[in-house]
Amino acid sequence: MLIRNKLILRFTLLVLAIQLCFSLFIYYFNAATREKKFQNRMAGKVELTGRILLKRDNLRRGILSAFRRRDLLTQAGEQISIFSPHGRLIYASDDHIDQRGNLAHFNQIQPNHSVAFKYGGRECLGVYYEHRGQGYRIFAAGYDEVGHQQLGKLLLILLVGNIGALALTVVAGWYFAEESLKPIARIVREVRRITASNLGQRVHEGNQKDEIAQLAITFNRMLEGLEQAFEAHKSFVAHASHELRTPLANALGTLETSLSYDTDLTEAKRSMQSSIEELRRIIELTNGLLALAKADETSFKRNPVRLDECLTQAIDYCTAKHTNCAVQLQFGYLPDDVEDPFMVLGNEHLLTTALFNLLDNACKYSGKPVTVELGYHNRKTLVVTVADAGIGIEPQALQRVFEPLFRAENGRSKPGYGIGLPMTQKVVRLHKGELTLSSEPGQGTTATVRLPAYVAAAEPKTAH
Repeated sequence: MLIRNKLILRFTLLVLAIQLCFSLFIYYFNAATREKKFQNRMAGKVELTGRILLKRDNLRRGILSAFRRRDLLTQAGEQISIFSPHGRLIYASDDHIDQRGNLAHFNQIQPNHSVAFKYGGRECLGVYYEHRGQGYRIFAAGYDEVGHQQLGKLLLILLVGNIGALALTVVAGWYFAEESLKPIARIVREVRRITASNLGQRVHEGNQKDEIAQLAITFNRMLEGLEQAFEAHKSFVAHASHELRTPLANALGTLETSLSYDTDLTEAKRSMQSSIEELRRIIELTNGLLALAKADETSFKRNPVRLDECLTQAIDYCTAKHTNCAVQLQFGYLPDDVEDPFMVLGNEHLLTTALFNLLDNACKYSGKPVTVELGYHNRKTLVVTVADAGIGIEPQALQRVFEPLFRAENGRSKPGYGIGLPMTQKVVRLHKGELTLSSEPGQGTTATVRLPAYVAAAEPKTAH
C-alpha cells in the first residue's frame, strides 16, 4: 500500500474514532438526562397523587366517582397504583394493570429510598409515601414519548452527521496526505534525474530544518560520497592502467626487439633481464593491489596485541630495507595506572604492515633521520607519530594521498605505486582508529595514528 493511502486510512480511522466517541458521549448524556427528567416527572405525579387521593381522603370518601380516573393521568400509557402499608392494592388508575412488577419491588421501597425500574415496556417509579404515620407505596409508570422522539432525532442527527463528517474526513485526509508528500515526491523526481553521468547534481534541501529537509540533506551527502567514490574509482582505473601498461609495454617491446635483432646469447640475456625486471614490477604492483583489497576485510580475528612490539618489528623491517636511514624511537606520555601498557585489540600482522608503510614512506622521501614516538593521548587512546624532514607534500596533493595509486608530482621520481597510504588508512579504520597527515613542502611530513587502547578486564578477587 502506498504511503499516501496509509496516511489517508489512518487519518480517517483516527478522526472517525474521535467522532464516534464524542457522539456516544453526547447520546449517552442525553439518554441519561431524559431518564432523569422523566423520573422527576413521575416523582411529581406520585406527590400529586398522594396529595389528591390520600391526604384529602378521597379514597375513603369515594369522591373519585365524581370524576373519571383518567382525568388524573397526564402521561402516555400512564398507570398509577397505590398499596397500603400491608401490601394490599387500594387504588389503580386502570383495572387491567399488571401488578407483578410493582409487587416484586414492593419491599425495596423504604423511606427516603425510591426505586426506578422498567416493566412491560414502561418506565416505573415506586415511592414511599407517609400519611398519618403509615407508609403507603405509590407506583407511577408510563411512556416518555416526547423524550424518546427527541432521543431518536438526536440519534439520526448524529448518524447523518458522522456519515457526512466521514466523507469530509476522507477528502481532508487526501488533501493532507497530498500536501504532506509533495516534498517527498519532489525529491523522488529530482533523484530520478540523477545518473552516473551527472552525479554533481543535488537535491533541493528546502528550509534545511524539517524532516523532509533532513532527508534531502542526507541524500545530498550520499550523492557526494558516491561522486567521490566514482571519481576515486576513475582515478584508480586510470592510474592502474598506466602503471600496468607501462611495464607490460616495456617488456613486450624488449622481447620483440630481442627476437628480431639479438644475435648472440649475451644480448639475448640482457634483453631477458630487462623484461624480468619489468615483470617483477608488475608482480609487485599486483601484490600491492591484492594487499589493498584484503585490507577491506573485516572478518580477521582480533586479539590483544602489543603495539610497541609491532612498531619495533616495523622499524627492523624499515632499517633493513633503507640501510642509510636512521629511525629514532621515543616514548611519550604513559599513565601511571596502566598495568599492561601499549595494548590494542586487533591483528598484529596488519598493524605491523601499516606502521611499516608509514616508516617506508618517511625513509623513502627523506635523507635525514626519522623520528617515531609512541605514547598515550589519554588512558583510552594510543598515539603513534612518524615525522620526517623530507620533501613534504603539496596542499593539493595532500587531499588525495589516500586515493589508491595516486602519487604527488614531487614524489614520482621515487619507486612506488601509491598503495601504502591507502592500505594503512584502511587498516587503521578497521581497528577503529584514525590516521592524519600534516605536511609542509620542503620541510617534511608527520603522520599521526590514533588507536583505542585495550584494557583487560580485572579478574575477580577470591576471598580466603
